[in-house]
Amino acid sequence: MFKRLLLSICCVSFGFMLHAAHVDTVEINSSFLQRKVKIAVVTPKGYQNGQARYPSLYLLHGGYGKFSDWLIAPPDKSLMHRIADEFNLIIVLPEGGIGGYYLDSPVNPASQYESFITKEVIAKVDASYRSIKEKTGRVICGLSMGGHGALYLATRNPQLFCAVGSMSGALDIDTDHWDVTPERRKAIADRQVTVWPSKAENPAFYLNNSVVNMADKMKANGLPIKFDCGVDDFLIAPNRELHRRLLYNKTPHEYTERPGAHTWEYWQNALPDHVAFFQKVWKSNGTLK
Repeated sequence: MFKRLLLSICCVSFGFMLHAAHVDTVEINSSFLQRKVKIAVVTPKGYQNGQARYPSLYLLHGGYGKFSDWLIAPPDKSLMHRIADEFNLIIVLPEGGIGGYYLDSPVNPASQYESFITKEVIAKVDASYRSIKEKTGRVICGLSMGGHGALYLATRNPQLFCAVGSMSGALDIDTDHWDVTPERRKAIADRQVTVWPSKAENPAFYLNNSVVNMADKMKANGLPIKFDCGVDDFLIAPNRELHRRLLYNKTPHEYTERPGAHTWEYWQNALPDHVAFFQKVWKSNGTLK
């Protein structure tokens, strides 16, 4: 028994030695959120002892989450460390609030998440870390609400990112197009009333701010796009619809459907494929040699 316990301890210790990535919690005094906000920044092994600059991945959380989700929620708790080390990049985990979809709220001046990320988070990271400051070294991705957020922010701010990804994205913010029960749909609407106008008051808001309706803008921007969704996910319909629209207007993109549902197991398995996609973009634009 003692030998087995000792072996287990040694294996765990060796596992931590293999992943030398470092996680910082950074506080931003945000004028757009009217409060102090925490984000996390993961730097890869070798960062502390070198002078090189690194590409950065901005990785967004889902609708009921917070900035630390990617560190604590995946089944593999070393996921962020492994990704940072394996792909030699900086991972930025911003705060996105609950249910705001990374939009600037028209009704709540303390819920301006598009401006927070594009104007405050990126500036803070580039000032505090050896990130590549040009768009050629910066990508954005996310899950669920964060999948919508990544496509939304990149489509509206193509000067900031060189590629974008979405996993199980809530790509239509109109929940009438989700495969959920009426009770869940009402619960979501009740939660969002603090940051959005109601659909009855302003249906155009839902049309104009859903990325499923931004296919032509995506084509005009020309950013590399990758998105995927599990075949058992309640958000599969809006993902298929965006894929259909991008095919129709001949926008180059990668779209994949895999076995799985709206789960951390799915996102943990999907993320390395996204980062490999981003590495190809970085190599093609000269960021990586």
